[in-house]
Amino acid sequence: MDERQRLLEIVRQRSYEEREVTLASGRKSNFYIDGKQTTLDPEGAYLTGRIFYEMIKGKAEAVGGPTLGADPIVAAIALTSYQEGHPIAAFIIRKEPKGHGKGLWIEGDKAVQKGTRVAIIEDVVTTGGSLLKAIRVAEDHGLKVVQALTLVDREEGGKEQLAAEGYTLEAVFTRGEIIGK
Repeated sequence: MDERQRLLEIVRQRSYEEREVTLASGRKSNFYIDGKQTTLDPEGAYLTGRIFYEMIKGKAEAVGGPTLGADPIVAAIALTSYQEGHPIAAFIIRKEPKGHGKGLWIEGDKAVQKGTRVAIIEDVVTTGGSLLKAIRVAEDHGLKVVQALTLVDREEGGKEQLAAEGYTLEAVFTRGEIIGK
């Protein structure tokens, strides 16, 4: 079994649930995908890091995304990239600027200078709102966003919303793949 197929099995087992939930967008859904259940699993983290690294290498110098969904993913990518001999720096984008100290939006800011080519990642994309906010924060800090990626695209308008803003969403999996459609 290849790495992508194995990661799909882990996503199905650990992250996908059919139940009533309210999403971050405020919309109701009859299913939930909790990407962190996969990306915090040892094997899931390993596979996530390897697959995203392959998607990013040669394109981005750093990888970041909105806390909390992106945190384990960017760490896994950074570790994998180091092991592969082509380090990709990691950073985290806060939900709001830190209320003390340097008042940072971006943790790991010393690893990314103005003009750094970055990939912005989220664990699950529904409408694309969180990913777009993270992209804007990165761009406001002078970073050049060259990729927008997600572990799972729920196929509920996020890809189209990002396209309308000039970004192509690259997903490891779509909801259709997870449920087998």
